[in-house]
Amino acid sequence: MSDLAMVWLNLIVGILLGAFFFGGLWWTVRKVVAGDGMEFWLSISLLIRSSVTLAGFYFSSAGHWQYLLADLVGFIVARSIIKRLAQGKEASHAPES
Repeated sequence: MSDLAMVWLNLIVGILLGAFFFGGLWWTVRKVVAGDGMEFWLSISLLIRSSVTLAGFYFSSAGHWQYLLADLVGFIVARSIIKRLAQGKEASHAPES
């Protein structure tokens, strides 16, 4: 596979990892706000999200900094998307003043 194709593939992998990480964070925060076992959910969520994300970066980059950079760009893109989705959901549930 060509280098350009690998960069695009890693960009997609980064988006998926970012969606997993920040989507999981969003789910965890909503669970904690509900008051269901706060310490447990925060600890387990951080451990799982971090482990999966770091392993994904490690295996997908295959030791090439260009691929890792593409992963990180995709991760940041996913963060922006999840942030906008979360703000939209919170705004729709906010009480009116």
